[in-house]
Amino acid sequence: MKVKGQWKYLYRAVDKEGDTVDYLLTAKRDGKAAKRFLCKAIKSNGEPIKITIDKSGANTSAINDYNGDAGADIEIRQNKYLNNIIEQDHRPIKQLCRATLGFGRFRTARITINGFESMRIIRKREVRAEGNTSAEIFYSVAA
Repeated sequence: MKVKGQWKYLYRAVDKEGDTVDYLLTAKRDGKAAKRFLCKAIKSNGEPIKITIDKSGANTSAINDYNGDAGADIEIRQNKYLNNIIEQDHRPIKQLCRATLGFGRFRTARITINGFESMRIIRKREVRAEGNTSAEIFYSVAA
């Protein structure tokens, strides 16, 4: 996605059922940003046994750094087809971002992405709340 005409990167993680684990908008796609996202996801959801990623060197180095620092043994799987769950879950977010025609400020992009992701989580019924429709679930969570 673009902010002031420059590309920014949205890291997303989903579990094997397709439920959203975590997301993070960063200015750069480097090892430092990837490790920050990995630590954030692990802190809120626990340490995984396996992680499937694309061929990004930043993600590989972040997981290897985390394994070394934390003494963990997270298995890295790099497979074009195993990554499809993430890509399919990411498509609606990409469509919404494309419809905005870019953002003027990074802060605005972050806030808007949080809203997009929150509504996506509600629509996928990943929130434990009372209600039959997305609107009812939203109002029960907001209350």
